[in-house]
Amino acid sequence: MARVVVDVMLKPEILDPQGQAVANALPRLGVDGVSSVRIGKRIEIEFDGSADLDRAREIADKLLANPVIEDFSLRVEEVVEEPAEVAEGEEQ
Repeated sequence: MARVVVDVMLKPEILDPQGQAVANALPRLGVDGVSSVRIGKRIEIEFDGSADLDRAREIADKLLANPVIEDFSLRVEEVVEEPAEVAEGEEQ
């Protein structure tokens, strides 16, 4: 299994009211020195077999991002299988 991560962000020239709200709240939380915050989306697409960047790009372009106001980037991420959790009281 392969995972492609799609990061979708507003284009730099588009105002980001969510990011501005976070940036404005940081000083009230005692966090100084942050000049800008931008909010985006992370989408993970898992493929059977190898990562298909062309297919992921098509999905992002047609469905996940609005090309008028958003940019996106793709990257392949290694899938790490986590061991199943054992319920409390059960033995391994």
